[in-house]
Amino acid sequence: MSLKDQITEDMKTAMRAKDSERLATIRLLLAACKQKEVDERVTLDDAMVIGLIDKMIKQRKDSITAFEQGGRQDLADKEAAELKVLSAYLPERLSAEQIDAEVAALVASLGAKGPGDMGKVMGAVKTQLAGKADMGLVSAAVKKALNP
Repeated sequence: MSLKDQITEDMKTAMRAKDSERLATIRLLLAACKQKEVDERVTLDDAMVIGLIDKMIKQRKDSITAFEQGGRQDLADKEAAELKVLSAYLPERLSAEQIDAEVAALVASLGAKGPGDMGKVMGAVKTQLAGKADMGLVSAAVKKALNP
């Protein structure tokens, strides 16, 4: 069963359970998937759905920070609840040590020498670690690997 099918089944389950908060978040996710399919005229595979979920999670984290700074804890809590629902659909994330090891191996295989090769390394890392790691941590690991 594809990830998109699993999300659709979870929506039906949330409807039956009358879990309105979870249902609303799942509907947002499915709407974003449908929008991407219509805009790009493609059928989303699991990797593309994971990328979309990553983007939505990043948006939620940014919103939580902004709401907390603005003193709107009620809205921050709502975003945190959505973040929890979205995070359930991501695969197990790599630890910082695993990310460092993957990046070091990739830097060695590409023969990257310094900060000027960051774009080349990030391009390769994104395809290899998409959905498996937080790209903020990956970027920091690449910077560390290229700046000894």
